[in-house]
Amino acid sequence: MRLSFSQKYQINLNAILNAQEKLQTASAKLEKQTKILSPSDDPAGSARVVALDQQISQVTQYQSNSVLLKNSLDMEETALSSIRTASDQARALIVSLGNGAYSQLDRTAIARQLDNIKTQIFDLMNQKDTNGGHLFSGFQEQTQPYSLDLSTGRYVYNGDEGQKSMQVSPSVTIASNDSGKDIFEDVNARFKTDSIAISGGLTAGKIVVQNQSVFDDFYRQNYDGQTAANNDYQLVIDGANNYEIMRNGASQTPAVTGVYTPGTPVTFKGLSLQADGSGPGQLDFSLKAPEKINILNTLTDLVSAIEVDQFTGDALSEAIADALVQIDNAALKVDSAMSGVGGRQNVLDSVFEGNEDLQINNKGFRAQIYEVDYAEALTELTKQETALQAVQSTFSRVTSTSLFDYLR
Repeated sequence: MRLSFSQKYQINLNAILNAQEKLQTASAKLEKQTKILSPSDDPAGSARVVALDQQISQVTQYQSNSVLLKNSLDMEETALSSIRTASDQARALIVSLGNGAYSQLDRTAIARQLDNIKTQIFDLMNQKDTNGGHLFSGFQEQTQPYSLDLSTGRYVYNGDEGQKSMQVSPSVTIASNDSGKDIFEDVNARFKTDSIAISGGLTAGKIVVQNQSVFDDFYRQNYDGQTAANNDYQLVIDGANNYEIMRNGASQTPAVTGVYTPGTPVTFKGLSLQADGSGPGQLDFSLKAPEKINILNTLTDLVSAIEVDQFTGDALSEAIADALVQIDNAALKVDSAMSGVGGRQNVLDSVFEGNEDLQINNKGFRAQIYEVDYAEALTELTKQETALQAVQSTFSRVTSTSLFDYLR
């Protein structure tokens, strides 16, 4: 087969262009640090890289959410811990108010300390997170959760019951805050009796909660929120000084009976029923409707009882008892919230570590498919440079040959 000059030239030119293309491809892969310059280089690999890029981006967002969530939970934990510490300090001061040796001046000094603690707790309950949103306002993060109503002198909650959350993995969403309504507002006031009245031969009557825990159990089991009359009890004493404690005018099952001794208290479900006089007579009392009270109003009431009303004796003891029970109830709610925050932090740490491992694996898989191996790429580049030089040298020799070279 005879080759014309133009055919010979074109064949060698094509060889050079092909070698140059391969060299450029090897150089581009090294420069861009990738094995895949276009989807056509590796269609399956390209599709896998796109999927991995999406997953890496998604996990990166989850990790960003986790960092923000961790900061928020850490701040909430710090605020709750500080509130708990302040509550303990307040409780110790309240207990000291029962010291019979204290004068009104001493009690007033303690009341001022309690007022300072109240201000500290008020500030903590209005704490903000790193983004400037209030921690305990529910969904209303730009609304200050607690404020003082100057018309009533009571501290009121302005937020809602919502609980924000953040997604930290495809299947895990974690609450990022707690509502002040749940932690601080849904706190039971002390369970007590109400509406004491005497009749017949009784000349005086008083009811004291002698054992609060026993009375609390009785209260929870027997308070009737539907039929108010079922909350009415009567200590009925007959002419022979025998007594029966009745509910809504009817005997209880089993009947609660005994012998009444004037001036000697009758005990009933943690209560001490104290009456003077003789039978027949009757001491009526009721279970007071349950109430909710936040710690700010608890401290406000006690400070007022000391500084304004200047309670002493039984009135002071009752105010102290109210405050202690309500401080303890508030502390339990704070403890429960702190436990919840701690649990969420543990879950968050576990998910964060899992995401980190997933991210490392995803990036490793992507690198295997997409990223260039420098040693391999340099070897390929050198190979293509050598191939190009060889083709160029061959082209030079072939194109310079003519018929005259054979006639010499």
